[in-house]
Amino acid sequence: MPKLTARKVDTLKEPGLHGDGGGLYLRVAPTGGKSWVLRTVVHRRRRDLGLGSASLVTLAEARELARKYRKIAREGGDPDTLRKREQLTFEEAAHCVRDNLRPTWRSERHAEIWLSSLDRFAFPLIGKRPIDTLGTADVLRVLQPIWTNKNDTARRVKQRLTVIFDWAKGAGHYPHENPVNGLKNALPPVKPQAEHMAALPWADLPAFMTELSTREGISARALEFIILTAARSGEARGARWAEISGDVWTVPAERMKTNKAHRVPLSAAALATLESLRGLDPDLIFPSPVRGKSGQSRPLSDTVFKALMDRMDREGLTTHGFRSTFRDWCAEAARAEREVAEAALSHAVGDRVERAYARSDLFDRRRGLMEEWSAFCVPEKV
Repeated sequence: MPKLTARKVDTLKEPGLHGDGGGLYLRVAPTGGKSWVLRTVVHRRRRDLGLGSASLVTLAEARELARKYRKIAREGGDPDTLRKREQLTFEEAAHCVRDNLRPTWRSERHAEIWLSSLDRFAFPLIGKRPIDTLGTADVLRVLQPIWTNKNDTARRVKQRLTVIFDWAKGAGHYPHENPVNGLKNALPPVKPQAEHMAALPWADLPAFMTELSTREGISARALEFIILTAARSGEARGARWAEISGDVWTVPAERMKTNKAHRVPLSAAALATLESLRGLDPDLIFPSPVRGKSGQSRPLSDTVFKALMDRMDREGLTTHGFRSTFRDWCAEAARAEREVAEAALSHAVGDRVERAYARSDLFDRRRGLMEEWSAFCVPEKV
């Protein structure tokens, strides 16, 4: 059978299959469109594999692809599986990994955050590349610009790159060693810097609480409760009436950073804050004024506290920073024992062995500390 030529490929107009030899054909459609087809045997069955449009794939490229796929078929492989693997881009692989990990995360927000740094720093550079074409130099190109000036972010990106390439290798999409492993000496050592949330000095807190008490609205009461309990924002914003039993608030494990349920002793001042919210919602203690699409109540957004600070003309403060205010007060004013103060913040203390033997949550000792804290914050409510 005579082989095709580049000129013949351009001039052929007769519809049908025009052979080039070795199972490679140029298909001319009745409309005049032209594409490449490889006819070969895969696992004892004849298969027609499309190799792309003739306007995009040259005759020489089609012959090279045909040789490659015939060899794979002879060796017992499936060329179509290989093509799909080669077509998987880094961005597609990242989405696959995110979807696989999603059930293990506590919130959809975590899934969004996991992908956001890749969307910002990795996808613009390597997102559209087939993942099996990437190497250590490509990973370095992603990390090097942010390694020193955004080191915490860069480390998170590096960890996510490691997970993605490990998954790709295990799923058969990446035939090489994880390229992140080759970066050991390529990136300079950067000493981690402790990041401190902007916090109010503990001596200024009573005046702040007095001002806060004059503010109306759920966000003001939520912040008041967060300060009085030294809780994290998410723990408090998602609080439900069913979690309150007498003067104890039990935060379920799924809302705790430690993934362990946490009992919080409620002072008289914290209980007074709760009572002021009775009747707003049968389930949520701090319901958002904005309802869900189906009309259901939902927790306050974490953005409400920034808006509250703006209304109070308070700059540079963060909600999380009030936990630091509490910790400073514990050390400097209350002179509380370290393990009691850390337990009040739901922090793990000591190494793994020490924590294994420290079964108590020091609840009774924490109760006294939180009453003392409330008396300091809002003495008129105690």
